[in-house]
Amino acid sequence: MEWTGARYADKPTVQVETWINASPDRVWGLVSDIELMPELSPELQSVEWQDGATGPALGTRFIGRSEHDALGQWQTTSHIVDFDPPRSFGWAVEDPDNPTAIWRFTVLPEGDGTLLRQWMQMGPAPSGLSLAIERMPDKEQKIVFVRLREFETNMTGTLAAIKDLAEGTGKAGS
Repeated sequence: MEWTGARYADKPTVQVETWINASPDRVWGLVSDIELMPELSPELQSVEWQDGATGPALGTRFIGRSEHDALGQWQTTSHIVDFDPPRSFGWAVEDPDNPTAIWRFTVLPEGDGTLLRQWMQMGPAPSGLSLAIERMPDKEQKIVFVRLREFETNMTGTLAAIKDLAEGTGKAGS
């Protein structure tokens, strides 16, 4: 990721992708299983469906509990705002009309396999990162850049783990 000089209010984004030697349906089964995600993420510790939901559907909610060495522990409520099986799955964090972040997986057939993309946007609503920015406003662009690079690294790892699982060459948590 190259330096962009983005500020939080710019709603900066990051996207990673990988090609997977597996069918879109196989990949979809993995990316739409949010209960698998804590095994694939260094930050996300647990997820819990809300309101009696047992899986993703447009409008369903889940609580995610996360941990980061510098940011501590926190939990958020996410709302499924994009659910188009087996193509796209996305959620808005906290308020779906003014989220602290938006996350999305896109599953695309490509050749004999699947192109998987993961994308996220910071903001526009304030998040835990906003507290660090408020404490050090002169470092806002660096704080945003460093966090985007962390997201990019973590997302790349998540996609690699999904690839391993989909291709049958690995297992979650390995």
